[in-house]
Amino acid sequence: MTIPAQFDAKTIENKWYDYWMKNNYFHSEPDHRTPYTIVIPPPNVTGVLHMGHMLNNTIQDVLIRRARLKGFNACWVPGTDHASIATEAKVVAKLKSEGINKSDLSREEFLKHAYDWTDKYGGTILEQLKQLGCSCDWDRTKFTMDPDMSASVIKSFVDLYNKGLIYRGYRMVNWDPEAKTTLSDEEVIYEEQQGKLFFLKYKIEGSEDFLTVATTRPETIFGDTAICINPSDERFTHLKGKKAIVPICGRVIPIIEDEYVDVEFGTGCLKVTPAHDVNDKALGEKHNLEIIDIFNEDATLNSFGLHYQGKDRFVVRAEIAKELESNGDLAKTEIHLNKVGTSERTKAVIEPRLSDQWFLKMEDLVKPAIKSVLEDGDIKLHPKRFDNTYAHWLNNIRDWNISRQLWWGQQIPAYYYGDGKEDFVVAENIEDALALAKKTTNNQQLTTNNLRQDVDALDTWFSSWLWPMSVFGGIMNPENEDYKYYYPTNDLVTGPDILFFWVARMIIAGYEYAGEKPFSNVYLTGLVRDKQRRKMSKSLGNSPEPLELIEKFGADGVRVGLLLSASAGNDIMFDEELCNQGKGFTNKIWNAFKLIKGWDVSDAIPQPESSKVAIEWYEAKLQQTLLEIEDNFEKYRISDALMGIYKLVWDDFCSWFLEMIKPAYQQPIDSLTFAKAIEMLESNLKLLHPFMPFLTEEIWQLLAERTPEEALIVSTWPEIKPFNAQLITDFENTIEVISGIRTIRKDKNIPFKDTIELKVVNNDKASTYFDSVVTKLGNITSLEYVSDKVDGALSFRVKSNEYFIPISGNIDVEAEIAKLTEELNYIKGFLKSVQVKLSNEKFVANAKPEIIENERKKEADALSKIATIEQSLAGLK
Repeated sequence: MTIPAQFDAKTIENKWYDYWMKNNYFHSEPDHRTPYTIVIPPPNVTGVLHMGHMLNNTIQDVLIRRARLKGFNACWVPGTDHASIATEAKVVAKLKSEGINKSDLSREEFLKHAYDWTDKYGGTILEQLKQLGCSCDWDRTKFTMDPDMSASVIKSFVDLYNKGLIYRGYRMVNWDPEAKTTLSDEEVIYEEQQGKLFFLKYKIEGSEDFLTVATTRPETIFGDTAICINPSDERFTHLKGKKAIVPICGRVIPIIEDEYVDVEFGTGCLKVTPAHDVNDKALGEKHNLEIIDIFNEDATLNSFGLHYQGKDRFVVRAEIAKELESNGDLAKTEIHLNKVGTSERTKAVIEPRLSDQWFLKMEDLVKPAIKSVLEDGDIKLHPKRFDNTYAHWLNNIRDWNISRQLWWGQQIPAYYYGDGKEDFVVAENIEDALALAKKTTNNQQLTTNNLRQDVDALDTWFSSWLWPMSVFGGIMNPENEDYKYYYPTNDLVTGPDILFFWVARMIIAGYEYAGEKPFSNVYLTGLVRDKQRRKMSKSLGNSPEPLELIEKFGADGVRVGLLLSASAGNDIMFDEELCNQGKGFTNKIWNAFKLIKGWDVSDAIPQPESSKVAIEWYEAKLQQTLLEIEDNFEKYRISDALMGIYKLVWDDFCSWFLEMIKPAYQQPIDSLTFAKAIEMLESNLKLLHPFMPFLTEEIWQLLAERTPEEALIVSTWPEIKPFNAQLITDFENTIEVISGIRTIRKDKNIPFKDTIELKVVNNDKASTYFDSVVTKLGNITSLEYVSDKVDGALSFRVKSNEYFIPISGNIDVEAEIAKLTEELNYIKGFLKSVQVKLSNEKFVANAKPEIIENERKKEADALSKIATIEQSLAGLK
């Protein structure tokens, strides 16, 4: 068998992914085994792979592959989310580029375009996940707009409505004028923006006097229906009971009194615009004020805006300021820093708007979700610090606005049979709705033609909050085998930015519909940032193309690079060098495999003592690392688990174990040692497989002929066994001894091919178990324990033990003494300068503790070096 000199990632990735798919390793069906289930956080159907997806899905794949190796029936359900706002915006933009307006289409025509769009682009991100190595059960792929998924959403709505939890209300909502839909509070991002504060004059009716109002939004004066003052504000006693005139439109409005007005803020006079501010609406209801909505759905002004009708709000803001100034109604303007709500999706400035919307009552629904995470610990957030964020959101929850003024999404199953706002019934389909309507109206002449369905769609999150249940058919048929076997799921891996949007709501839905948690653990990843700590985004141009990274460094290299720095909940400062480090690790493992397979094997030679000792040590080291890995996985410290394996393979296996057992040049290795080397390599591959699936499967298959049942992906995780921890401790001492020998060889230019002698004063009574390894790796002809120092020898210390290498003829003793003396004098001078600092009371009193500590370390290091050099000099004289 010829082993390629280089690891060809691209060829190998395609080969093994096709092999895994062909043998159906990713697919799961209920059986006798314990299930281990993950549901993917469904990416937007229109999305493409970005760095956040790479991190999130790599972690999920690590968990699922490890579960498979540990004998669980591992099931990872993939899928996509219809992403109502984002997808509808893309479809509308595409239609616009073709000269088609959404308003010119029927709902059915628009939905056909939307489905055509998702059919064309919808599978892109899932195909890209395959290139990363994700071992999802592709046969179970779900889309939130699949017929069965939509049926689950509608059934849920009807159920909650019938329980009295869903209601229709006329409320102030967050309106996105670009997407032309409402947003929940959590979909609004508040950003500080520099704007202007306009001081407007309102004349007092029947006089030449005026009052002044400060506002950041002069365009909303067309919706003013009152001026409010604080009843205790003595400045405005003369205004009580009077009326003011709104500039430009000339509307006469009352001056009302309410303690809501802060006498210290602004001018002390407040313009009240009930249709366009949530606090003004409350004042309006309290004082029975008129409500005047001045905006169209795209935030242009309607007929109430008079000559500004049809113009955008920001255009009007600039123009109305000029008109107010020319009319003498603008007292002054000031620069003002203001927090402005913007749409998370479209970045448009949000407009508060009164609208008929559907709401879900949350006060009682949220209670089990609070209890399970914050009191009982049935669901654990990793890291735990996110408990505080979760608690804040859920303890301050408001009713959920679940309707969106969109067509792309599940249409609200409310059917109107009359013209009144309350003339509707809620049902899963129009036939059931007709029966209900007939019963409600006592009109048996009604037909489906008399019913019209609510035109709004449901919030995307109202679909995805059912995800762990609906992917297994748990809403439509809770007694089905898949749902009873796979639910609740085990782990959820997602970002903290959707802890409330999605995670908390799934927990709420789980307790409402299944009476139990939807998952046990939530692993919250950090955000992927660049080296300057900026969030990665296409707009900033600082986000690398994931597929280009895979092309350059290989999927395994990218996975390792990402995970080495991805501790739970902490942001990742991404640098391509991380992926290069991952690629370097790939090459290191490949070269170690080639080295082992390149050895000739002999049954005729006995096993050297050094190899026997090396095997015992590495078996113990492997077991110690395995325990650490298990502990890290249990605590969801995936990065730490990988780092443990990384060090085991790079340092312990490649740098030490292989060196200890490597046969002499052009000599064979004994068959016992070779068999153990293969066994140890296979154990390493099992530990590495969840992180580096392609490389490990390739080496596994090259090590021996394997049937499909013997593939690494379905192999078994190494078994935890008792081990001798003392061997590991003793070998740490041995490493220092070997390093001391190598340092002397290097410093004195003694080639490794030249043998040396080693004499040891064993003051520490250190173990001699690894002497055969020291002899081999030091190329020592004799290792002798002596009671006294050896004259005429080079020496070094390890703890209290003294090691002497008698000088051979090729070392100039006089030159060596001169060199050591010069070095000794330099270090003594350095020590003196450090000690002068430390004896300076002023320096010690004023310096930072870490600086003092550093100086003391310098002093200790210098004293140690002086002792070593003086010992070497004594041996040479």
